[in-house]
Amino acid sequence: MHVNLYTRTVCPLCDKAKEELLDLTNEFPLVIHEIDIYEDDELLEKYQLMIPVIEIDGKEVDYGMVAKETIRDYLMLKFSNIY
Repeated sequence: MHVNLYTRTVCPLCDKAKEELLDLTNEFPLVIHEIDIYEDDELLEKYQLMIPVIEIDGKEVDYGMVAKETIRDYLMLKFSNIY
């Protein structure tokens, strides 16, 4: 499953969100794409006050102070619908 992690440089919350996602790769087959919003004006305008933002299959699942449980619950629901 493809996961977009919208971040910026010097962002402790982004670092924490990345750690949480990497930890979840032990439970789910995730492909994580880290995207710096400062490299795209449209993304900067959309997410500058929300980052980090975790998007899974086009849906914003969590942002700001990301909670691993929120992401895990979403992934469990998605994977239960697949199988």
